[in-house]
Amino acid sequence: MNVDEEIEHLKEEIKRLGHKQSDGSYKVTFGALFNDDRCANIFEALVGTLRAAKRRKILTYDGELLLQGVHDNVEIVLKSTA
Repeated sequence: MNVDEEIEHLKEEIKRLGHKQSDGSYKVTFGALFNDDRCANIFEALVGTLRAAKRRKILTYDGELLLQGVHDNVEIVLKSTA
C-alpha cells in the first residue's frame, strides 16, 4: 500500500472512531486509534502514516512523535476539508 492509500484508510478510521465536531472536523485520541484491532490490521506503521498526513496538513496533533501509553490522550483532528 502506498502512502496516499494509507492516508485515505486513516481518514476513514478517524471518521469511524472519532467524534464529528461542529466545524465538520473529526477528533479522536491516539490511544483509540492505536488500540483498535481494525487499525492494527490495516496499518503497519500507524505513527508514520499520521506523520505523513500531518505533513500534508490533512490532520493536526500536538508534538512530532506519538508513543503508545505516553501519548494515548493526545487528540488527533482530521480537518473538515480532508
